Amino acid sequence: MAPALTRITDSVYFAQTDLVNWTLVSGDDGVLLIDAGYPGSRTEVLDSVRELGFGPADVRAILLTHAHVDHLGSAIWFAKTHGTPVYTHSAEVGHAQRQYLEQASPVDVLTRAWQPRYLAWSLALVRKGGLTHEGIPTTQAFDENIAGALPGNPVAIPTPGHTGGHCSYLVDGVLVAGDALITAHPVSTRRGPQLLPALFNHDQDGCVRSLAALGMLDTEVLLPGHGPAWRGPIREAAEQAAP
Repeated sequence: MAPALTRITDSVYFAQTDLVNWTLVSGDDGVLLIDAGYPGSRTEVLDSVRELGFGPADVRAILLTHAHVDHLGSAIWFAKTHGTPVYTHSAEVGHAQRQYLEQASPVDVLTRAWQPRYLAWSLALVRKGGLTHEGIPTTQAFDENIAGALPGNPVAIPTPGHTGGHCSYLVDGVLVAGDALITAHPVSTRRGPQLLPALFNHDQDGCVRSLAALGMLDTEVLLPGHGPAWRGPIREAAEQAAP
C-alpha cells in the first residue's frame, strides 16, 4: 500500500507510514529523497517517487539524517541497483558504511518485549528487513557544494545524539528532523513533539542539546522521522519535547 503522501510546499512532500517516514524534494530534473525507510519499504518508497511523476533512475540522491536501518534501508537497493549517490553528515559516514554500528542492542529491546507495543514493533521491524546489518559502502560526506547541485538546496543542521553524526536538514523553509525530534513512535504512548525513548539514543545528553539547537531555528513546519508532520514554531515543539 502506498504511503500517505502530503504536499508540504511547492517542492517538498512528506511520506508517512506507521513505522517510519521519509521526505521527497522535487526538482526540474529529478527528486531528492531524505531518508529511505526500511529495506522492506522499497515498494512504498518507489510508489511515493512515482506519485510525483518520477522513476527510480530519477532519484538524484538520497540524503540520510542518520544510518539506522529504518532510515537507510531502501537506499541500499538504490545505491546497488541504480548507483544512486548516498550522502550523510561527515560524522555519520562510517556508520552508514557499517564500519561500526550505533543502535539499541537486541538485549535492550528483548527485555521490553513483554510490553505489547514493543512486541508489535519488533515483529513489524523483522518483517521489514530491520535485522540486516548491511551498510552502503559508497556513502559520501554531505557538504555545501553537493547541496547546491541537489533539488531544494538542503542545509545541514547537525543534531548529534540519537547517533553520533545525526543531522537534520532545512529545505524550502521546512525542518526535516529525522529522529532528533519526532511526534509519535510505535513504542510510545505519547503524541506530539518528543524525543525517542532513551534506550534508542547513543547519547541522551546530546539529544537534549540538539533539541535546544533546533528550538532556535526560524521555521514552523517539522517533518519528523516518526509520526505526523507538525506545524507551529519549532521553539514550541522543542519545549514540548524537552525531558
